[in-house]
Amino acid sequence: MNPVLILVAAHICSMLGFATFAALLPELRDTWALSNAQAGIVGGMFFAGYVAAVSSWTALTDRGDARKVYGAASLVAAAGSAGFASLARGFASASFFQALLGAGIAGTYMPGLRLLSDRVSGPRQSRAIAFYTSSFGIGTALSLALAGAVAARSGWKAAFLVAGAGPLVAAALVLVFISPLRGAPSAPRAGLLPFASWARILRQRESAGYIAGYAVHCLELFGSRSWMVAFLTFASGVQAAGRGFPWSAQSIAAIVNLLSVPASIAGNEAALRVGRRRWILLAMTASGATGIVLGSSAPWHWAVVVLVLVAYSMLVMADSATLTAGLVAAAPPELRGSAMGLYSLAGFGGGMVGPVVFGAALDVAGGAGSPIAWIAGYAAIGSGCLAAPAAVRFFAPRGR
Repeated sequence: MNPVLILVAAHICSMLGFATFAALLPELRDTWALSNAQAGIVGGMFFAGYVAAVSSWTALTDRGDARKVYGAASLVAAAGSAGFASLARGFASASFFQALLGAGIAGTYMPGLRLLSDRVSGPRQSRAIAFYTSSFGIGTALSLALAGAVAARSGWKAAFLVAGAGPLVAAALVLVFISPLRGAPSAPRAGLLPFASWARILRQRESAGYIAGYAVHCLELFGSRSWMVAFLTFASGVQAAGRGFPWSAQSIAAIVNLLSVPASIAGNEAALRVGRRRWILLAMTASGATGIVLGSSAPWHWAVVVLVLVAYSMLVMADSATLTAGLVAAAPPELRGSAMGLYSLAGFGGGMVGPVVFGAALDVAGGAGSPIAWIAGYAAIGSGCLAAPAAVRFFAPRGR
């Protein structure tokens, strides 16, 4: 069977728990009497777990069979979702299980990409990577839709429990249908935090630039996704009488995430034609500016709000595959696993900060009931992308 299709399907299944908390954030925030900053921290703890584990998982792919890494990590992810359903009772316990879920998905996303990049080479590799990374949006959309549907019928605990089955299906797909590589070269057995390898990677300005770009990209991406349902809930509440949203906030968020998937693939195609450096610069500047417009749009007609949200989500995703494909192309083959680990560490470190920055901006600017606060939230998470021109010009070599 086609390894790209298998890995994409597994990736989507592994992410069923990714957006469960984001989908149910307004309900759980009120149930547990959390501040917006605390709710943002719970959302961000997924990425804290991811950051804590990703370098170890990916370093292991340089030393042995990435399929086994994927399988072990899937069990951790399933335990995170199931534990949240069974034992989460408030801020501290919810934060712990979100971190456990993040630690598990850390061992499926980038190791899955390693499995793919080791099996596809040449001109097909960039497109295969774009296809794989863009499926992150499909996984997010499915996670949002599933959480909303299950919670509406059976409660939030059932939503987390059902999500825990996804990583188990993903592990089965990889272990059964992806064959191990024979005679694959491996890097020397370094520590699970390969500082020497990271130093070599960071000495390459091109690799360092993609890593820095991914950090600010993920801060905006995951900050916006974590608060998307909450923003739509707020916007629905300030609509004029008789002009409310026709669907639930979770359903709209799922559709928006699904519609943004082609943007990553199309963005990579555009980058192949106009150059990665130029495309990243354009996409980041546009997404940062559009986020501020979105924050202002809550009282507008619901159709306009959704259109702006779709445009914003597509712009945020437009450079995702380009950044990842660029890093894979720039990294030395023998250090590819370590490079992906550092790249993911920086990116999901930004993802950890994004939800917290957004929530803190809401609290500082007047709370989730203030229209100005939502402008502040989107401006805060987009500030790094708006500053990208200087960073891109510094890091990227000429002609890229």
